[in-house]
Formats: sequence, C-alpha cells, structure tokens
Amino acid sequence: MESGKPPVRVVVVDDEQLIRMAVRLVLDGESDLTVVAEAADGEEALVAVREKAPDVVLIDVRMPGRDGVSWTRELLALDRPPRVVVLTAFDSDALVLDALRAGALGFVLKHTPPDRIIDAVRTVANGEPALSPQATARLIAAATATGGPAADGSARAAARKRLSVLTRRELETARAIADGLGNREIAERLGITVATVKAHTSSLFRKLEVDNRVRIALLVLDAEHPGPLP
Repeated sequence: MESGKPPVRVVVVDDEQLIRMAVRLVLDGESDLTVVAEAADGEEALVAVREKAPDVVLIDVRMPGRDGVSWTRELLALDRPPRVVVLTAFDSDALVLDALRAGALGFVLKHTPPDRIIDAVRTVANGEPALSPQATARLIAAATATGGPAADGSARAAARKRLSVLTRRELETARAIADGLGNREIAERLGITVATVKAHTSSLFRKLEVDNRVRIALLVLDAEHPGPLP
C-alpha cells in the first residue's frame, strides 16, 4: 500500500456465512484492503453501504428472494455508489451477464484462488474491470449458446445502431474483444500491430461511449445474437 493511502474499503454480501467469513479472511490479510461490513442479503447491503461508504462491494448473484442483479442496480443508484464485483459459482452465467449490463465492473468465482480475489478488488477499486479475457469468452459463449439469454429486439437494434458508426477495422477489433482476446492476440488475428489495436480500442471507447472492454463485449453480444451483423 502506498504510504498515507487509506485501505480499500469492502462490503461482502452473500447469504452463506462461511463464504463471507472466507472472503473476509482473504481480504483482511492484505494491508491495503479492509472489510468494513458483511451482509446476508441486499437489504442489509444497502444499509451497510449507506453507513460505511465502501469503495467496493462483492455481491453474490444468486441469493434467496431478489438476486444480486437487482441489488446491483440499487447499489449503483445511490448518491455515492460503490464499485461492484459479483460473486458466482459459475452456475449462473446469465445472471452474471445481467449484472455486468447493470453496471458491475467484474466478477470472481467463489472458489477462485485468494490472490485472484485480491487482484479483482484492487483492480475494480481503481475503476478498471476485473474480467479476464478467458472469463469474457466463457460468458459470451454461454450467452450465445442455443437457449442462451439474448437481447430483446429493442436492445439489439440500439446496439446495432451504436456499432454502425465504427469502421470495418474497429468492428473487427470489437468482435475480437468480445471473443475474449487480449491485445496481442487481436493483433495476430487482424495482422496489425499491438499499438494499432490500442488505438482502435481507444477509438471504440470514444465512439461507443464506454469506459472498459466489458461494455464493448456486451454491445457486440447484444448486436450479433442470435445472428451476426449483415
């Protein structure tokens, strides 16, 4: 932790006490992270966030009653919204996608190695998405599988309109991002340099009015499922 910089404040939301305890043990073992509250459901989470003003909330997407997606929307609608990371056992890919659309900055598996949970919290606290290319690919594959969750007609039309402003190369870059590729892999696929990939990505952020690669991937998913753009 940088000298004089306060630790990242975290609230952990999960209906399973053992999960909350395990995450607390992992995070509180780091000098730059501190769990300021635990919550068993969304109602408790709202109270904790209002009282503790955390930087990051880790929330389970699958809980009794209302799921973590609806609670994510409520948390992000607060006057001082935290950054949100959803927890998943990877049996609820559709809910994770909905949570990302609602504004969550990433997700971690409940049984992921502790160092990855720590990295995810730090990354999201800095305003960056905690979603690896491999995780993006997994979610996109799940969403585009037969019977997977598709955007409705209005969402698909809106996404296609936003993508229509892109050049051919920018659209190819956006599709590669949606496939879960990193900059070097995109460069190899498209036969361009990594610097050019970065330039295209910066242009995507500006033209699509998004601030991270997850948003790009979700726009491509909405626009091209169930069929690709013409």
